[in-house]
Amino acid sequence: MGKRIAIIIGGVLGLVLVSLKALEVTYFSARIPLEIYLGGVAVLFLAGGLAAGMIWMKRRQEAEQISQKEEKGEINLIAGETDLSERELDVLKLIAEGMSNQEISDKLFVSLNTVKTHTSNIYQKLDVKRRTQAVQKAKELGVLP
Repeated sequence: MGKRIAIIIGGVLGLVLVSLKALEVTYFSARIPLEIYLGGVAVLFLAGGLAAGMIWMKRRQEAEQISQKEEKGEINLIAGETDLSERELDVLKLIAEGMSNQEISDKLFVSLNTVKTHTSNIYQKLDVKRRTQAVQKAKELGVLP
């Protein structure tokens, strides 16, 4: 995910650079010395790089903290001992059966938004991004048969 953020920030800074270049031709070239203009661009790129680095470091630290908690036994994701609620387990079982969100909503008599919230919570708790990954990880952890 850090690479994606870096690419987005790089793209935004690239667009800023193109915009500044267009402005340089029409406005800045006559009023601001080139050295100051280039210094401003360098500061923008520096700020973007620092922001991307800070985001990356924060996510890395969060991942390390979770890893340390697992090692200390504060988090246990072995043999079905996840912190999934009963309702989230129900939703996960229906996902494993191949049901859509709407079908799950109808079967459990809850709103579609509630199913989406439960699904999002499942993804977060299992650290996955897709339904198939959630089912696979739940099977690996012994949550699902």
